Amino acid sequence: MFTGCGTALVTPFRRDFSLDEETLRRLVRRQIEAGINFLVPCGTTGESPTLTAAEQKRVVEITLEEAGGRVPVVAG
Repeated sequence: MFTGCGTALVTPFRRDFSLDEETLRRLVRRQIEAGINFLVPCGTTGESPTLTAAEQKRVVEITLEEAGGRVPVVAG
C-alpha cells in the first residue's frame, strides 16, 4: 500500500504548550519538498499521548491541507 520513506512528524508546540500550527505547516511542506513518500502525523515521536483528541484531529487536518494530495497521509 505504501512504498518508500515516510516521516513520523514531530508535533511542534509553542512555549505555552499549544499547537504551533504555522511551524507544523512549514514542516509538512519541507518534508514534501525534500521528496518524502508519505507523512505520519501523530506518529511515534512521543508527544501524541499528550495531545487531546481535538489537537490530534487538528494536526491531521493541517497535514492533509498542506499535503494537498501530493503525498499520502497516515494518521498515527
